[in-house]
Amino acid sequence: MKDLPFISDPNLIVGMEHAEDAGVYRLRDDLAIIQTVDFFTPIVDDPYIFGQIAVVNALSDVYAMGGRPITAMNIVCFPIKTMPLSILRDVLRGGMDKMKEAGVLLVGGHSVEDNELKYGLSVTGVIHPEKVLLNRGGNVGDKLILTKPLGTGIVGTAVKAGVAEQSLADKSARCMTTLNKTAAELMEQMQTVHACTDVTGFGFLGHTCEMIEGADIGMRIEAQAVPYFPELKKLLDDMIIPAGTIRNKRHRAEQVNIDPACPDWMIDILFDPQTAGGLLIVLGPEEADGLLKALHEKGLADAAIVGEIVAAPQGKIVLVW
Repeated sequence: MKDLPFISDPNLIVGMEHAEDAGVYRLRDDLAIIQTVDFFTPIVDDPYIFGQIAVVNALSDVYAMGGRPITAMNIVCFPIKTMPLSILRDVLRGGMDKMKEAGVLLVGGHSVEDNELKYGLSVTGVIHPEKVLLNRGGNVGDKLILTKPLGTGIVGTAVKAGVAEQSLADKSARCMTTLNKTAAELMEQMQTVHACTDVTGFGFLGHTCEMIEGADIGMRIEAQAVPYFPELKKLLDDMIIPAGTIRNKRHRAEQVNIDPACPDWMIDILFDPQTAGGLLIVLGPEEADGLLKALHEKGLADAAIVGEIVAAPQGKIVLVW
C-alpha cells in the first residue's frame, strides 16, 4: 500500500507509514488514543475458544504499543442461512469473557451476512504520548525477550489435517487465549524498554526483520533459546507446514543470515505464522533478567531472552544455532 497517499496531522503520532501494530493520535499533551482492528476465520473447532482467541489477538496490538485497551466493537461476518445462531452466540460469549478479563468495555459492533464465519474487534486504547512504543528501535547490547512459545500456526495446520494430538491442540489453544495484559503491565514497569511488537502472521523472524529493516542496527538471535512447542519437530518431519510459513520465508530470506548448523525444522518454526502470539520486547541488558524473572513469577513460564541488538550487519538478522 506504499502508493496510497498519507494524510499528515501534527497530532498523529503513529500512522500507516511504517507498518506499526496500531495507530496513535494525540488528544492532549498527556493523553493519546490507540486504534486497531483485526478479525479472521476460525482456527479452532470450538466456537467459544475461537471467540477468545480473536479477542486476545485484537487486543494484543494495543499492548504492543505500550497502551491499555479500554473499549471495543465487535466485527461479525456470519452465514445465517447455513449455520445455527448458537455458534455465533458461543463465539460472542467467548469474546465477551476475554474482554471482561482484560477490563475492556464492549460498546457496539457491526455484523453482515457472509458465506464464512469471521470475528474480531475494533479496539481503542489509551497511552501517554511520550510512552508510545514502536516496533523498531533499540541500542546495541539491548536484549530481546519473547513472552510466548512459537508454533500455533503449525498446530492449527495439524488440527485441520486431523494429525494433531489433543494435548498439543489444547496447549496451543491455552497459549492463544492468554492475554498479553500481564506481560504489558510488567513491561511498563521497566525504564529501558526501547521497542516492542507482537508476534503474529509474519512469524517470529518476519517481525524481527520489521524491527530492524533499514536501521543502523542488526539483531543476533539464539535459535536454541527461542521457546516453542516441542511436539512440532515431528509434525514438521511429516511435512505439516503452513502455507504462511513458506510465504514468510520467501519474503524475508535475504534479510536473515542463517547459521548452516540450524536445522530446517527450526527455521520453519521461526517463520511460523502465529495467532495471538506473545510480545517481543527490546530493553536494556540491565533490566532484562529482572523482567524475565517477573514474567516467570506471573505464570509466563515460556518467556525467554532470545537475542540482542548488535551493531552489524545493519538491517539484518544473524541467526545462530
